[in-house]
Amino acid sequence: MKISTTVEPQYQFHVDLREQYGLVQLGIEKSGAWRVDPRRLLFCLSRYKFVAKMLSGSNRVLELGCGDGWPLPIVLQEVKHVHGVDIDPVFIEDALERLDPTSRCSFAVHDILTGPVAPEFDAVFSLDVLEHIAEHDDEKKFMRNLVASIADRGVAIIGIPSYESQQYASPASKAGHINCKKGPDLKAFLGNYFDHVFIFSMNDEVIHTGFHPMAQYLFALCTGPRR
Repeated sequence: MKISTTVEPQYQFHVDLREQYGLVQLGIEKSGAWRVDPRRLLFCLSRYKFVAKMLSGSNRVLELGCGDGWPLPIVLQEVKHVHGVDIDPVFIEDALERLDPTSRCSFAVHDILTGPVAPEFDAVFSLDVLEHIAEHDDEKKFMRNLVASIADRGVAIIGIPSYESQQYASPASKAGHINCKKGPDLKAFLGNYFDHVFIFSMNDEVIHTGFHPMAQYLFALCTGPRR
């Protein structure tokens, strides 16, 4: 028989939520991270918290490369609606299967290299995607279509592993990371598409303004999209 009453009453609401809604299921991608490298999931959630705080108050937010979409409730604590798109239908199917009908998010399969996402959004964020996009022609298409998905006064957040971190990356990770950048190079590249680019460093789950070459991960907060 399942125990349904906690010893300390302040924890009872957890049991009540289980009885009413069941337990939360991780997404296919995040479940894999939890099994293989639980710390990786912690780092991922920290990045979504940063996005949530930076975009707080936004009405319509777009995530490019949302994967299974499992961390989006963190962003939804600060914004009104998030639309997640990904090139991989496996992840979008998983996200839709777990989607709560009352949730303020939506999902669709979309390849950003083929065109922007309409209508325009107040803000766009993309984590761990740009490093998978080939340099030159493809990364230019990526950025042009990202900018075209943002309203005139919109904001974008781009997050990628740093170039310097790749000497410690696993062979599987390196195989997909074909376009990691150094901090100054990321700033210069994004400066072609935004009036203002602010670069942050990240080590584990800590985000700071420290020395870029020692960062494992880089965030770029961009404003003033250039058409």
